[in-house]
Amino acid sequence: MLQLQQPSNVGPAPRPSRILRPGIRALPPGVERYKVAGGGSLVVPIEAGDRITLTDLEGLQACEALAAGRDGRIDPGILGANADAEADGLKLLLGRGGESAGKLRAALRRRGIDISNSKCIRLFGAGSRAGATAEFTVQRSGVLILVGPGGDMDTELQDTATDIEVRIARARLPNDRVDAPLPEPLADPLQDIRVHAATAQAYLVKAGEFIQVIDVSGRQMTDFQCFSARKLDKGIENALDATVTRTLTGRSYPTPGLPSKAFGFDFEPLVEIVQDTVGRHDAFATACNPRYYDDVGYPGHVNCTDNFNAALEPYGIAKRRGWEAINFFYNTSIDAQNQVIFDESWSRPGDYVLMRALTDLVCVSSACPDDIDPGNGWNPTDIHVRTYSDKQKFSRAVAFRMTPDADPQMTRETAFHPCFSALTRNYTEYRGFWLPTRFNNANAIDEYWACRERVAVMDLSPLRKFEVTGPDAEALLQYCLTRDIRRLSPGQVVYTAMCYEHGGMIDDGTVFRLAQNNFRWIGGDEFSGLWLRQQAEKMGFNAWVRSSTDQLHNIAVQGPNSRELLKEIVWTSPTQPAIGELEWFRFAIGRIGHFEGAPIVVSRTGYTGELGYEIFCHPKDAETVFKAVWDAGQKHQISALGLEALDMLRIEAGLIFFNYEFTDQTDPFEAGIGFTVPLKTKSDDFIGKAALIERKEHPRHRLVGLEIDSNETVGHGDCVHIGRAQIGVVTSGCRSPILKKNIALARMDVKHAALGTEVEIGKLDGQQKRLPAQIVRFPHYDPEKTRVRA
Repeated sequence: MLQLQQPSNVGPAPRPSRILRPGIRALPPGVERYKVAGGGSLVVPIEAGDRITLTDLEGLQACEALAAGRDGRIDPGILGANADAEADGLKLLLGRGGESAGKLRAALRRRGIDISNSKCIRLFGAGSRAGATAEFTVQRSGVLILVGPGGDMDTELQDTATDIEVRIARARLPNDRVDAPLPEPLADPLQDIRVHAATAQAYLVKAGEFIQVIDVSGRQMTDFQCFSARKLDKGIENALDATVTRTLTGRSYPTPGLPSKAFGFDFEPLVEIVQDTVGRHDAFATACNPRYYDDVGYPGHVNCTDNFNAALEPYGIAKRRGWEAINFFYNTSIDAQNQVIFDESWSRPGDYVLMRALTDLVCVSSACPDDIDPGNGWNPTDIHVRTYSDKQKFSRAVAFRMTPDADPQMTRETAFHPCFSALTRNYTEYRGFWLPTRFNNANAIDEYWACRERVAVMDLSPLRKFEVTGPDAEALLQYCLTRDIRRLSPGQVVYTAMCYEHGGMIDDGTVFRLAQNNFRWIGGDEFSGLWLRQQAEKMGFNAWVRSSTDQLHNIAVQGPNSRELLKEIVWTSPTQPAIGELEWFRFAIGRIGHFEGAPIVVSRTGYTGELGYEIFCHPKDAETVFKAVWDAGQKHQISALGLEALDMLRIEAGLIFFNYEFTDQTDPFEAGIGFTVPLKTKSDDFIGKAALIERKEHPRHRLVGLEIDSNETVGHGDCVHIGRAQIGVVTSGCRSPILKKNIALARMDVKHAALGTEVEIGKLDGQQKRLPAQIVRFPHYDPEKTRVRA
């Protein structure tokens, strides 16, 4: 038999590319994931044979499970179990009212479900560990109703409400590109419009109504265009114009908040963006058109422009060779060479943009047919459009995700928002909350001087809070934080860093010790709580780490008069230090006004470099707390303080900020907080200790202060040079009102970080324009910290 010899130059067969997609949920086929927020609910359809797994993510959280048949009657047999408990959490949630209760009522009403006198299956609760699970197999089709009971957290008992994860393994495997589940409607829809892949649909919307454009399966682009219906009746095609919109908003595309409107070519506002769960879109290019595909070798390819022309023809709108539009979910940007570049869409399944019509509109939406590049992930899918009544109310919001595959959390208002919003309309999204930027009838300079000379109050509720409890709570924090937690006594606060094994920082924050086995971690990044929980599981620590951010909102009262102000309004028991006795980095548990007043925790901490305090309370008491502070502060000429003024204060005081002075590539020594790493006195091992010993012995960078001999603005990312060579980068900069000069914080090469070193800050391309500067003592303001210790 003839045998063929293998050529000697034949290599292995080509391998398929490996792509990790943490932004798309890495779940097995047919598995869906949901979340029941602590104190919230979930309603989701189920079918016979579906397998349900419930997980108590953080521990100690009760869960109530109910199921209803298609006839609307509650029947626990659908879950193959007996209901033997009163649905107290469900009743409490519905009795409280508010947005969460309203959504639950609407979901039940849409399905005709009667929950009166219903029993529930009660799961988890006291003693349940983080990660505890319960499983059910659905016996017949119906609706699953879950509630995570939660009341008002007692700040001393630390009885916070946390999330339950729900996974449903479907008995019938869906086609993800066809059967992908739509998110629950935001309200009762007026229109439900499916825009199938590679098509477009036109639709009418009245002034004041809302338009929700949904990416059904993820990674799908959609063009949106609209016309003033009133002007169309007069033969005027006033279409949305991206160039006019960019000019009037000063942004690449509109976003929720003040720069939210999109305008027609005659400057008439047509729509405003109310909510956006993606945050990456395009308004530079036209919708895809025949010429685009012709020029890359795909003549005759279906395209959005032709689809728009066909969809708009019934409305008498003239055809175009290329349609200008807002291209939602397009991942487009401009690189350093001024080239327009694009990549896969950032949108996940169920992501959406919500708009409000500002006049009667004729709208058109496409499901882009592009399958010749990564824009749609190489696989075009459907877009879904819902419209809602003008009677509905939707808050302005963007999405915040703790991890790439997390469910989006829409921007929320803190419990102090009603108080501060009476003083300003200027807000910035920060870590999932709206915070004031500056206040009306004042500016950042006025607010700054109020804090330096009198007293100011600001909202810091977005800080992430976690209750760390259990017999091994101290051991867990000792292992995960750089400070020596064993030295912390009840009533004391310590500022610390949290590091990865390589020494890079996860977060910085404070630890409150409430009792022997009770701590509270307060940081900037929500991931820090997840990290603590992961380490507890990995090391076998008998400790719980439960989020309390939604149960504890806080304001900072800062400035030379802050002590006198709070002495007038804070009552403490004889077992707690009075405000006048409270020392730096100590806290007291008290009440507003008197023995029966709103319960609070007051710490002598802050982020301004001034004498100051922070007041923590349950959200229901926020307005009471603010009113007491504001009223008592009038004789002290109190001012509200926004983020712009806070930035000046903290830069002068040398206080660091995440993604500016530190990242996960920066160790505490490089970030200027080496004092939080007591390598000589903390004998216990902790995460990152070995790397930090090495980094301290062989440092590469140092955080320094700069004084700039110029009045031109210096900011984050500006390069620092000696001659042609770059030897550092500005992390933060501002014009210091009290020092009357421009100052900055900069991360410098240690060989060029000595006091008095003359450097230059590069502007434009870093070479054409330079600002002279000198390395000075750090921090710039009150380096001995006499004011905060006063």
